[in-house]
Amino acid sequence: MREMTNEPKIVNGANGGSHVSDGPLTTTAIREASPDLLLSEIDQRVVKVRPMATPVDQISRMVGARKAKSMVVEYYSVDSKAVVARSKNIVQSDDNDIDGMTTYLLKTDNDSIFSATETILAPTVSGQDANGNDTGKLLMYVLDKTDAGLKVVMVNASGNTAATINSLNAGKRLVRMGRAAAELDVQTPQFEALPKKASNYCQIFKAQIEQSTYAKLSAKEVGWGFSDQEEVAIMDMRMGMEKNFLFGSKARITDPRKMDEVLFTQGIWEQAGSEEELDVANLTMEDLVRVMRTAFTGDASGSNKKVFIGGSALIEAINNLEYTRVVGASQTTTRWGIDFQEIRSKFGTLYVVHAEIFDQCGLEDCGMIIDPEYMTKYVHVPFKVEHLDLKKSGVRNVDALVVTEASCLVLRHPKAHVRIVPA
Repeated sequence: MREMTNEPKIVNGANGGSHVSDGPLTTTAIREASPDLLLSEIDQRVVKVRPMATPVDQISRMVGARKAKSMVVEYYSVDSKAVVARSKNIVQSDDNDIDGMTTYLLKTDNDSIFSATETILAPTVSGQDANGNDTGKLLMYVLDKTDAGLKVVMVNASGNTAATINSLNAGKRLVRMGRAAAELDVQTPQFEALPKKASNYCQIFKAQIEQSTYAKLSAKEVGWGFSDQEEVAIMDMRMGMEKNFLFGSKARITDPRKMDEVLFTQGIWEQAGSEEELDVANLTMEDLVRVMRTAFTGDASGSNKKVFIGGSALIEAINNLEYTRVVGASQTTTRWGIDFQEIRSKFGTLYVVHAEIFDQCGLEDCGMIIDPEYMTKYVHVPFKVEHLDLKKSGVRNVDALVVTEASCLVLRHPKAHVRIVPA
């Protein structure tokens, strides 16, 4: 008689899929046929272990991760074309006047952001007509872009422009405005945004849990299948990951004892593109509004809802503020499994939570504003649990588990994230 077996077989489908035959559908079979299928479920279980203690790792798991094919992750940071420059000098051009309008060569501290057919506003300079009447904020039109500067005409300054020229030579703020095309124009100067390429290293995080056979028999199973000892070990691993994800330094070395390469991931603290100073001892509502303005406007504009994590001294100072109807602390909101206190303003909303990692690192008066929409987690080795058979190898009479993950965090829009440092 043919021996029956319950070992499932993985067979290919007609359209590239996989099927299980001659056996039950087990997790082992699922991992073999579709290795990524169970990853989201594993993350959903991991995040149930003290989510408030590791907000960065918690959010990164809840918003989803990207698969990294290598331990070295290369990515592109989102950027936008600058909109503001400063005038350096302006002189009358040698070219003939165009339709009765004088042409000028305008030199700025960043000519590269301007192109032909664009308009430029000088918000602190006024234009005048031929009768000397004020025509509002000076508006210029770019005719051409040369090595000597921008060839422009003053749209609303047709009168005596000596005062206007003197003012522009004093270094005035210039704002890049929209394009102004002629009726028969079908083309416009090209504009390509080239994002900045960056890289980070995936760090291998590990935790090993050992439990004797007798202890396992008496251990109480809890929650998602881990014993109390395993839960504590996972928590300690996540706390370590949180510190590296925040304050780690990007590096690669060769361990002289193991003669093997070790990679260290860069934390998002150093990746943030904006920074604000706060005097925790004398924090005022005006200071908080200034920080929110930095976090939600200009180059930092991203989502209108961001996460504010901070040390105990900073969070205490924020709690002691007298809120108004313009800026106020509203109800507690639960997102990504974390309880946040909302602070609303006309600029946007901050989800505030204390991060004990700052306290452990001696940064009680520091914090960080994070835009979850522009924070991405890359995973080279997904969170997995491996069983070590130490009994058969004659090492110890224990059940051993090794938990492993190789991952890193990157900020795709650095300006949208703000470091908060002491004044």
